Amino acid sequence: MKAPLFDYVRPDSIDEVLSLLAQHGDDARILAGGQTLLATLNMRLSEPQLLIDIGAIDSLKGIELRQDHVWIGAMTRHSEIEDSPVIAQHVPMLAQAAPHVAHRAIRNQGTFGGSIAFADPAAEWPACAVALEAVFHLAGRQGVRKVPAEEFFLDLYTTELADDEVLVGCEIPVAQPDTVHVFQELARRHGDYAIVGVAAAAQLRAGAFHNVKLVFLGMDNTPVRAADVEYVLEGKALDDDLLQEAKQALDGVFQPSADLYSNAKTKTHLAGVLMRRVLEQLTLSA
Repeated sequence: MKAPLFDYVRPDSIDEVLSLLAQHGDDARILAGGQTLLATLNMRLSEPQLLIDIGAIDSLKGIELRQDHVWIGAMTRHSEIEDSPVIAQHVPMLAQAAPHVAHRAIRNQGTFGGSIAFADPAAEWPACAVALEAVFHLAGRQGVRKVPAEEFFLDLYTTELADDEVLVGCEIPVAQPDTVHVFQELARRHGDYAIVGVAAAAQLRAGAFHNVKLVFLGMDNTPVRAADVEYVLEGKALDDDLLQEAKQALDGVFQPSADLYSNAKTKTHLAGVLMRRVLEQLTLSA
């Protein structure tokens, strides 16, 4: 199929983008990397009258170390995150997750902000953002507001981002020296959408878990933080008994929907398998 007819603009400032959004409302769509939007246009799942290409706005690009946090601009490409020494040193979870984002050709075009704003429940960046306690910066006509990642994802493809706002980037706290990051996912083939994935962070002191974050993707309409499992793990060292207790706690966390390839029971089982792998890797990496 072919995309419907639309007008196209490429502004060079956020103020101009906000003016266009205010003027056109629901008839406008922001074009970032285009790896999702262009497909929905071609399938006539989206029919905007105006595409606002934000690719020329330099302030939306780049990765920077800013004192106690790392800044990632919304127009930063997936491949830039994958290749960044700043990310590898200070936010290693993202470096681990990046190779799982589709294929390199798509990572060269797709953007961090586009993935966050689209909020696909099988996407890697939303789950990582929640696990890393990222804070998103949303620009609107009244200024910039900051929204923690855990409050940003509301439902399937639904976020706190208002129709007249632009995601300009996010800040992620720098990993502390005793914090370990692990990301793993299961997919039918490399580059496919994940069946289930886990973004995990924890401090390990004398072999015991502290301040654990376990966030699952592919298990609900939004990233799911397994708070009950985190509570079970807190202050304890990993052994078979703790793994069993964590698995029992995990069974009450999810109510996943079946997808084209896996039913709900299979997805729940795979989440438990992946959790065990992640906890073992956290312990070995400490």
